[in-house]
Amino acid sequence: MDEKPLNREIRQAEAEATLAPAPAAQGNLARVQSLPWLLFIVALAIAAWLAWRQFGPQDYGDPVATSLVAFEEQNRLTVFSAQLSPVVASEDSRLFGALRSRQVAVIPAQVDYTLDLSQVDRTRLAWDEASATLSVQLPALEVGRPNLDEARAQYLREGLWITRDAQDNLSRQNTRLAEQQAVQAAANPVLLNLARSAARSAIRQNLAIPLEVAGYGEVTVSVRFDGEQEPQ
Repeated sequence: MDEKPLNREIRQAEAEATLAPAPAAQGNLARVQSLPWLLFIVALAIAAWLAWRQFGPQDYGDPVATSLVAFEEQNRLTVFSAQLSPVVASEDSRLFGALRSRQVAVIPAQVDYTLDLSQVDRTRLAWDEASATLSVQLPALEVGRPNLDEARAQYLREGLWITRDAQDNLSRQNTRLAEQQAVQAAANPVLLNLARSAARSAIRQNLAIPLEVAGYGEVTVSVRFDGEQEPQ
């Protein structure tokens, strides 16, 4: 039997086995070659997600609801206090006019101007996203009852003889007159305008800060009162 052809066939088979990689080796090589691409795709996806979080559209919720929460924290807000000093005088007559007395009094008084924020609901708020402006319509200011500080009152009395009953009567009259005068003074347009200005400033601050914290950035708060035609 001639062994040369057989030897040649054996050597050829060994050479082919050496040149052709095994299936397992081919799989490992494919995985090694694809790994950099997979890492690149993952990095690209992470970068795109971070960019969307930073620069993409943001949803901070409802600005009107955020503002209503700020109002709910304080149902009544004192925005301004006026310090007044009514000067009043009263007279007393007794014994058919034989005893006459007169008392002049200066009684310090404080009047508070408040807002009833419990009246503010969604119908009084409007949000303009284009200009980042929140429009607020407030109810009319409420002028409180004057708080008389009779402990610091100053009195000037006139009369030959002022009985205790006469003095009490003069003090009661002056207290009533001082309260009436304080109510009239509190309704003065100058004081009302000062109170409204203070109210606008307080509302702007109370609403702008929560909206800024909520992520809306610099917000314009336009405030007007019932009966006013244009925002102030």
